[in-house]
Amino acid sequence: MRIEYHPAIERELREITKYYNECSPGLGVEFLNEFERQILRIASMPTRWMAVESNVRRSLMKRFPYVIYFRVLDNDTLRVTVVKHQRRHPDYGLNRR
Repeated sequence: MRIEYHPAIERELREITKYYNECSPGLGVEFLNEFERQILRIASMPTRWMAVESNVRRSLMKRFPYVIYFRVLDNDTLRVTVVKHQRRHPDYGLNRR
C-alpha cells in the first residue's frame, strides 16, 4: 500500500519531536519510531480502525497520547492527514484532504 502524507504532517512531527527531545533526550526519536510502526499497522489493515467521519479513520498511538487521522483513497493508497495530541479539539484537522 502506498502512503501519502498531508503537507502539514512534517511540521507537526517536527514540533512533537522537538517537544519530546526537550523533555528527555532521545524521546523524540522514540516517538518517531512509534509513529512509523503505527503507520505500518494502519497500512496493513486500514479498515480495522474506527471511522470518525464517512471516509476519515483514526488510530490511537500506543505509547504516546496522539491520534493519527487518515483516509483510504483507494485500494492502494492511504493518506495520513493529521497527527494530533488527544487533548486537542476533536475537529482539529478533520477538514484536511
